[in-house]
Amino acid sequence: MRILKLILILFVPAFLQAQNLPYQNDYAFGLDVSFVKQREDNGEKYMDSDSTVKPCLKIFREHGYNWGRIMICNEPTSSRLTQDIKYVVSAAQDLKKYGYRFLLDYMMSNGWANPMVQPTPSGWKNLTHAERVKAVYQYVKETMTALRDAGVMPDMVQVGNEIGNGFLWPDGRIRYDTLELSRWKNFTEYLSAGIKAIREVTGNEKSVKIMLHVDHGGDIPMTKNFFDKMREYKVDYDVIGFSFYPWSHGTLLDLRDNLRFAARQYGKEIIVVETGYYWRTSNYFRNNPSPFPETPDGQEEWIKAVNEIVLNTPDGLGRGVFWWEPMSRGRGYFDDSRKAQPIIHAFEKYALPVNRTDGQTRIQ
Repeated sequence: MRILKLILILFVPAFLQAQNLPYQNDYAFGLDVSFVKQREDNGEKYMDSDSTVKPCLKIFREHGYNWGRIMICNEPTSSRLTQDIKYVVSAAQDLKKYGYRFLLDYMMSNGWANPMVQPTPSGWKNLTHAERVKAVYQYVKETMTALRDAGVMPDMVQVGNEIGNGFLWPDGRIRYDTLELSRWKNFTEYLSAGIKAIREVTGNEKSVKIMLHVDHGGDIPMTKNFFDKMREYKVDYDVIGFSFYPWSHGTLLDLRDNLRFAARQYGKEIIVVETGYYWRTSNYFRNNPSPFPETPDGQEEWIKAVNEIVLNTPDGLGRGVFWWEPMSRGRGYFDDSRKAQPIIHAFEKYALPVNRTDGQTRIQ
């Protein structure tokens, strides 16, 4: 028996890796927890579905959630956005305490960055393009080194947030209305500088995966245009991340078709790294029917439906779903009394029980 166990420990992981098969279940039942620490530091208390007050990360973990995403801003300039490197290190330590995997989301701005606005950090605005490429490299290397030295190295890193239109505007802007004005070369030089820094800090063994995150969850043409360009400019990455909201990115069938396309065309792991749904009436569906009721139960139905589509991505390349963001009012995980809603139970049938009861341990 001891010889058999030794053989399993020594050879099974190598065999599975050679076959390109995962030997550890890293499917992401994830949440963007960027504001959890901020809310709790301000004295807010949250309850599990049984009305027991607990730390938020403990509540989520006990219901099967296993990944947390934390955003980082270059130089946060408002009381709403406090996610500098000091904050991120502390928040990541909380994640590790509860056994989560950690996805780091570089905003590449002093504040919010999304498809509609990708502002260049104020300290970089007057730099030349070459100087700004160097600044991206130095910033990513310094912050990744700080996380490594604090013992909270991310498991995955996004270089930019929803970057389908580029980032560091105007120099790195991608345009679809006036294609000749798109700055693909500039943009991919920024991307590659950040990725190079990550690979160097992590030893280039790709133990930390690189995600490229776009907001094209239900859009095949935009997905093709973006990732064909990544191939053309030889950008080094491991994971495709999509945003998919029902009021912006199409139908559930659009999502299904796009994930099938992306998996077959690019062969990368795919995560729906942002989705969300309201549990009370929003402004989004006043002129259009909603796919599910805007109720607590409808919210849970939404995340389950999205997850089923990701699970059925060809070749097992669907690798998880993240909710943005569980602390928000009206579409978060808690009601107005800060008690967990039905959505907290959405992944339990897949993720629980967390531990085996027969005395055997998972091969690592």
